[in-house]
Amino acid sequence: MIVRQRTNWLKMLFIWRGSVLKKIIVQLSVILLFSLSIYFFKGKIFDYKVHLNPTIFTLLGLALAIFMGFCNSASYDRFWEGRKLWGSLVIETRSLTRQILSLVNDPSTGSKEEKEKMIKLISAFGWSLNYQLRDKSGTEHLTRLLSPEHAEQLKDKKFIPSIILGFIADWLNEQQRKGNIDTIVMTSMDHQLNQFSNILGGCERIHNTPLPFAYSVLLHRTVYLYCFWLPFGLVDSLGWMMPLIVLLISYTFIALDAIIQEIGEPFGEEENDLALNSICRTIEYSIFEQAGIPQDELKKPDSYCID
Repeated sequence: MIVRQRTNWLKMLFIWRGSVLKKIIVQLSVILLFSLSIYFFKGKIFDYKVHLNPTIFTLLGLALAIFMGFCNSASYDRFWEGRKLWGSLVIETRSLTRQILSLVNDPSTGSKEEKEKMIKLISAFGWSLNYQLRDKSGTEHLTRLLSPEHAEQLKDKKFIPSIILGFIADWLNEQQRKGNIDTIVMTSMDHQLNQFSNILGGCERIHNTPLPFAYSVLLHRTVYLYCFWLPFGLVDSLGWMMPLIVLLISYTFIALDAIIQEIGEPFGEEENDLALNSICRTIEYSIFEQAGIPQDELKKPDSYCID
């Protein structure tokens, strides 16, 4: 996700990074050249005049706008649900950390180290979920946060976040067996782990269930057919202004089509996807701060950071 400061209205007109314009500049150039050729030949194809009433495009444009609004809502729902799930993960990680630090009454000498080990596992859960959703390994973070024994057990595993939850659950069971956690506290912490599982399952549902392909194909085809037929309907009424008006209308429809495709997969690494790396760093910094674990300073993303 690209993170940048708000700017004034004039600069907004010329922003390049974070805009989908660079994705569609080729398509817009082709449509502009096509519109210019239609204007030059007065709407004729091999001496045949193509007569298209502008009213037709008004009706088609209205239907297309309604359909695009539906697809945009569906894509934004996926984006916003993903953001809510990761926002819940921030809350749940802090709550579980607080419970481990304050409710696990381990009088042994190495209790502090054991708790820090579990808190690092919580951070590793966030990083592993991040990289699972992005189909990456993320081994550098797992190696940094996990003990050699746990890292060895995760080799060649596909669903690492759920296995990390198992590590945390095993430790909690051991603490209950030793008498360091009573039944009521154990029930509360088990509920906390269930929340982690719900977040994991919700993210996997979004990641593994894209928008129906038929919707994407229908929208894509309709947008481009509309934009390429539009010059024939406007050439007689607009004259030399026709290519510019067609370009503006095409930019609106094609850009929205590109945005729908981009935010429909919110866990990717494009400029308008969720900033998962930044969220993971926030989780790690906040729970390490709770536990007093030494760490580097948390750096805020700059104005052009893609995270």
